[in-house]
Amino acid sequence: MKIMLITAGSRGDVEPFAAFARGAQAAGHKVRLALPDNSGVDLSGLDAISLGADFSAMIADQGVSPLTAMRSFRSTVKPVMRAVIVNSARAARDFAPDVLMYHPKIVSAPLVADHLGIPHIVVEAVPVTAPTRAFAAPGTTTASLGGAVNRLTYQAMGAAAGMFREELSEAAALLGASATSASAPAATMVTVSPQLLARPDDWPESVHLTGPWTAPATERALDTALAEFIAEPFVYAGFGSMAAGNAAARGRAIIEAARARSIRTLIVTGWGGIEVTEDLLGADIFVTDSAPHAQVMPQATAAIHHGGAGTVHTAARAGTTSIVVPFIADQPFWGKHLHRAGLAPKPIPYRRVSANTIGTALDAVPVYASANRALAERMADENGITVALEVVESTWRPRAQ
Repeated sequence: MKIMLITAGSRGDVEPFAAFARGAQAAGHKVRLALPDNSGVDLSGLDAISLGADFSAMIADQGVSPLTAMRSFRSTVKPVMRAVIVNSARAARDFAPDVLMYHPKIVSAPLVADHLGIPHIVVEAVPVTAPTRAFAAPGTTTASLGGAVNRLTYQAMGAAAGMFREELSEAAALLGASATSASAPAATMVTVSPQLLARPDDWPESVHLTGPWTAPATERALDTALAEFIAEPFVYAGFGSMAAGNAAARGRAIIEAARARSIRTLIVTGWGGIEVTEDLLGADIFVTDSAPHAQVMPQATAAIHHGGAGTVHTAARAGTTSIVVPFIADQPFWGKHLHRAGLAPKPIPYRRVSANTIGTALDAVPVYASANRALAERMADENGITVALEVVESTWRPRAQ
């Protein structure tokens, strides 16, 4: 089977697709992955092509503020999304796949699949396109608004697609298609562990909670200094691609809170979410721009992070207690969900980060330790890629000769 994978966004939006591509290749399928530039994800051994869009540059330019995004919609956001929408159509047309799998940002994917006469499957790291009465659409509110109103919040994705009508028309013209409306997906795959989020009873059978998509664990050689640092107890702190507010003040707050408790800290600066000024450096602090989560998380006593779905799952699989500092999108959802589930302290909005709020959360970590160890044991045998491949293979039907 020829499988086309298309994703957009930051590293957390790319990594699961790369992991699935490797799993599908190992299962004998021909796979092509179209993705944005400079994601930071290892693409070795993959048939990967560029969408000509750089989300890292966009975030560096405007941060993660929704207000800034609205102000720069025409000058910054729209050109990036035009590249994603139009080049996705071109990539799929040229590859001629049997199945198209895509991130919800790829709003042109359904019309492309219909034009090619193939099934399409939407893949989401958090359920934003599958309406349910159980909870409001992540990214809208963390409050439960009541069953019927909760379902209404899922209309936001449809409204977002409407912002790019011109780009969808351009994609349709590229394909020679006559319309920009399209069919519903043959399946929806949510790459979330059922141990973390119970499957809502009102989801249709076409919505699958697969579990996370992670590549097989490989113990790559760590930097010697990093390996030595994590050999003793420490707390991880990193906010991935988030860049907003005062990164230096966040770094100072985390270090001061940890030092007051004689806790060593691994700081991962990522795309600029944390900055450590020179006066804070010391033997109890290790600063790096990136670190392999799967290798460092199991050694950490706690992980201070933004609450992206990928990081939430990595910490959970490691049995490490999360301290969630949400910025945008689904992050407040995960922060509140972990707290409600008895797995983490209350989330700390990024504007409220201080030595006091971080310190209070660090003091609470032992309360959640046993629950997280038990969760890790339940998640140990999950294989989201295997489940997803079964869905794809059951969805696809060979074309008539």
